[in-house]
Amino acid sequence: MEATRIIAIRHGETAWNVAARIQGQLDVGLNDTGRWQARRVGEALAGEPITAVYSSDLGRAHQTAQTIAEVTGVPVVAEEGLRERSFGMFEGKTFDEIHESWPEHAQNWRKRIPEWAPPEGGESLLELRERVTRTMHALAARHPGEQIVIVAHGGVLDALYRVATGQEVNSPRTWELPNGAINRLLWTPEGFTLVGWSDTQHLDNEASDENPGF
Repeated sequence: MEATRIIAIRHGETAWNVAARIQGQLDVGLNDTGRWQARRVGEALAGEPITAVYSSDLGRAHQTAQTIAEVTGVPVVAEEGLRERSFGMFEGKTFDEIHESWPEHAQNWRKRIPEWAPPEGGESLLELRERVTRTMHALAARHPGEQIVIVAHGGVLDALYRVATGQEVNSPRTWELPNGAINRLLWTPEGFTLVGWSDTQHLDNEASDENPGF
C-alpha cells in the first residue's frame, strides 16, 4: 500500500491560549491573531495537492480548517476523534488556578502519570494516545497515495508526535506545538513517520506555544 502524506495543523490562537486557560473540549473561537494565522496557513497550502481536510469538530479547529478548504476547494469533514484531550474539572481554569485549588492533581498532571485522568470526565494520557492513534489510522487508511490535512489541537498533535517518534506518553516534551504551525508525517499500515515538524515560516516565525512542557 502506498503511504498517505499527512499535513497536521494546530488550530490558530484563541484568547484562552494567551491567558493559559485550559480549553480542553470547551468550544472557544479564534481571536484576531488566530484568524490571521488560519489565513496564512491556507495561503501556505494553496499549491499543495490535497485530497481531504479533516478537522476536530470544536470551533477553533474547524474555523482554521475552513480557511484551508476555501483555498483548496476541498470541504472540511468534522471528526470528533480529533478533539482536544478532555480535562474534566480543569477546563476553564488557568494553570495557576489548578495548582492552587488542586495541588495533588496538579502534581499528577505535571509528572505526566500515564494512567491519571483529571476528575469529572477527564482523559488519561493513555486514553488520549489510544483515541488519537485509532482516529489517525482510520483517516489515513482512506487515502493511500494521497495527501490529507488534519486540523486539531496541541494535545492531539503531541500524542501524534510521540507515536511517530516512539516516545512514551510520560517523556518530557522537548518539541514545540505552536498555533498555526505546519507539521508533516507519512502513514503506512505499519505506523507513522515524522517528515517535518513545527514549520512556522508562513507566520514569519512569530508563533507562540503556551503549553507547559510537561
